[in-house]
Amino acid sequence: MSTKNSGTLFIIAAPSGAGKTSLVKALSKKTNGLSISTSHTTRQPRENEREGEDYFFIGEKKFIDLIKENYFLEYAKVFDNYYGTSRSLVESEIEAGRNVILEIDWQGAKQVKSVGLEIISIFILPPNYQALRERLLNRKKDNIQTIERRMSAAFEEISHYKEFDFIVINDDFEQTLTKLNEIIISPNTDLHRQSNFYDDFVSQILAQQD
Repeated sequence: MSTKNSGTLFIIAAPSGAGKTSLVKALSKKTNGLSISTSHTTRQPRENEREGEDYFFIGEKKFIDLIKENYFLEYAKVFDNYYGTSRSLVESEIEAGRNVILEIDWQGAKQVKSVGLEIISIFILPPNYQALRERLLNRKKDNIQTIERRMSAAFEEISHYKEFDFIVINDDFEQTLTKLNEIIISPNTDLHRQSNFYDDFVSQILAQQD
């Protein structure tokens, strides 16, 4: 799949409420030659979500059939619903010379790495525990039980931050967008790379789960 003019595969992961989806959408408008991979999911569409733009919405039986056909580059079951990335769609975009972003979790990132694809991975952190919780509450998409469940899953997601090449703290949306753009444009940059600086930062967030 790798050719002289092939694109680069980027993975962006984050806990629920860290602002990943909004950042990725804004990044696609800001950066030329960038393709955002549209995932397949078995969950129901939310208000204002569009088929083929936000997700490809399919039934669980169809999804499982596609798993058996090795259709997905990666897939996972999250909050009782399946999510997966089309292998052929990603490969065709990269071969066409476009940079591709997969907006997936740490499980998906691990699967993509396991098949031998070269990737550049970015993890987005919230500025603190309270900001993460407030963002989930302000979305007004879930009841309090679901929010607590998402918070618990968020801590699990954050605990895998060490597995990523770059770390970006989403404290200010525009500044975070600029940092992501810097990584996409110059993936060999030393800016925002994984470092010991984030260890204490993450420890402070994780300590608040009790």
